[in-house]
Amino acid sequence: MAELTLTLKLPFYRLNQNKVLEFERLTSVNTQVANELLRLDKKERYKLTSSAFVHVEIGSAWINQTIRNTNAKTKVKRFKRMWLETNNQNFEISKQGDLYTIAFNLLRGRKGRLPLSIHSASHSQVLDKIIARTAKLGSLKLCKSKKGIWYALVSVSMEVPDAISVEHWIGVDRGQNNIAVAALTRGFGKFWKGGRVKGLRRQFQRTRAQLQSAKQLKEVKRLEQRERRIMTHINHVISKQLVQFAIDFGMGLRFEDLSGCRQTMRQNKKTKSDAAKSLDSWAFYQLELFTRYKAIRSGIPVQLVPAAYTSKSDHRNGVIGKRNGDWFKGFDGYRCNADWNASQNIGQWLGFSCPLNLQTAVTAMVATDVEGGVNDSPLN
Repeated sequence: MAELTLTLKLPFYRLNQNKVLEFERLTSVNTQVANELLRLDKKERYKLTSSAFVHVEIGSAWINQTIRNTNAKTKVKRFKRMWLETNNQNFEISKQGDLYTIAFNLLRGRKGRLPLSIHSASHSQVLDKIIARTAKLGSLKLCKSKKGIWYALVSVSMEVPDAISVEHWIGVDRGQNNIAVAALTRGFGKFWKGGRVKGLRRQFQRTRAQLQSAKQLKEVKRLEQRERRIMTHINHVISKQLVQFAIDFGMGLRFEDLSGCRQTMRQNKKTKSDAAKSLDSWAFYQLELFTRYKAIRSGIPVQLVPAAYTSKSDHRNGVIGKRNGDWFKGFDGYRCNADWNASQNIGQWLGFSCPLNLQTAVTAMVATDVEGGVNDSPLN
């Protein structure tokens, strides 16, 4: 069986003010320890253990992890913040009724237990595996969000089922008009529209421009982070639905390989300056990454296929046609949605390449000597 490692972000349940102040104070102390280490010579720093910091009230396991984390950051001159972190020997997770708790000794000689808030059914499943010892704990990190909420970041490794053997594949075409289109072989497709995302990106772009004119640089950064969080959430939701779609029909997922597309795909100056259309703001890889780890967890195979001609080939016969906006037109007049057509080609991909001769109605997936795009057009 394969092994999957993931990190659970678990907020503490009703953390009282005393604990909040203690976490903040000890995080500050931990940061001071890390910065003290940076002032030492590297050779001397690598020899240190927690015994050199017996005067610090933080537990030795936490200090040892701080030393390791500091030594790993070879180019840092000063830490603004070093979150408290420890290995799996220094904490445990248990369940009392419906309440999950985590116990750790942050201070030397004192062990405390704190309740956790669980907002996801998948988190509960993983925590149950930890308690049943079918999943292995990694590290624990205590960190605070910008809203002031304290979280326990718990790293977990667990065995996942091997990918199932499939005969058919669901092709997933990614874009900006449609964030994703997933289609069954010769069947219907699911569309995740991108209109709302494009509107949000333009709105954030306009607001950023106004803030930059007013020299409000901190607000610009805050707005960029908010935009990033929204897109991350959207990609998480879509990836979860894609994997469930594959589970429902017992098929694998196929994506086109878009690595390096920002360098190979053409975009003019006007397009590049529009946040809704620019490839630089397109979070296509994050969607693939989220889908892949969720698929691995569910035993769904994921493949990447070459992106060349997936949008310009007719899914019925592989003949090169014409794409005009949202529509694809075959040489015989056949019309269909261009993104659905591309997802069909991705799902049916057989490993062939495309011919250059458009004058004859030959299959676009049988020739092997390809040197460039059709009529000097981009490959996709």
